Amino acid sequence: MVAPDQDTPVPDHATEVHGVGLAYFICRWVLAPLVRMVYRPHLQGRENIPRTGPIILASNHLSLIDSFVIPMFAPRPVYFLAKSNYFEGTGISGWLSRQFFTALGATAVRRGAGQAALEALDQQKRILESGRAIALYPEGTRSLDGRLYKGRTGVAFLALETGAKVVPVGLTGTNEVMPVGAKWPRLTPRITIQYGEPIDVSAHGPASSGKARRLATDEIMAAIHALSGQELAGTYNEAPAATPVEKIRRAFPYERR
Repeated sequence: MVAPDQDTPVPDHATEVHGVGLAYFICRWVLAPLVRMVYRPHLQGRENIPRTGPIILASNHLSLIDSFVIPMFAPRPVYFLAKSNYFEGTGISGWLSRQFFTALGATAVRRGAGQAALEALDQQKRILESGRAIALYPEGTRSLDGRLYKGRTGVAFLALETGAKVVPVGLTGTNEVMPVGAKWPRLTPRITIQYGEPIDVSAHGPASSGKARRLATDEIMAAIHALSGQELAGTYNEAPAATPVEKIRRAFPYERR
């Protein structure tokens, strides 16, 4: 699950809303029990996830395995966005990767801003409108230093636009199981997954209001922080400005989706 990185379209086959496939049930009924036995994860608040209807699981993001941990232990299928290159490989390995991620309920998105970001929001909106659950990271990308960064307002836009409630998720320890750069997960650390009570952000106003989107996002991030206990970074999780123009642009308030 990634934040959208260049303004190029996603292939048509990857933008379709697929149902979960065999790989999902293998992960759910075979792999999940094995993970439980090895890692003995602490699971709290699973009863806070509605079993039907559109729902957004909004989580902090510490490790690559977060995108597998969240749907693996949720009480219902959870759909998520994955980098488009997982769907675009060639040969047998490319086919296997495409089939695996599609079967897990993933849809492809290109990383970046602009049109690519809008396409990602549109994909997630269509999934919610079909009555399904999605998982996303308001921070946009993984935290490399363990701190919790400011949330981008795409999560609030989706909630306000579709009427979906938001379940905050706090992950702890996934960055110790599989740190950034690691090829394989470690076996010893324990992880904690906490699902908070659903948040109805409709009181903040319509999706067309920038103020409503910002206030709703801040409420969601406060709930995530209460679960994860991370140090607050107080800024967005983004690479340093590469050009003088970008530095000037970031000096003025603007909405990060």
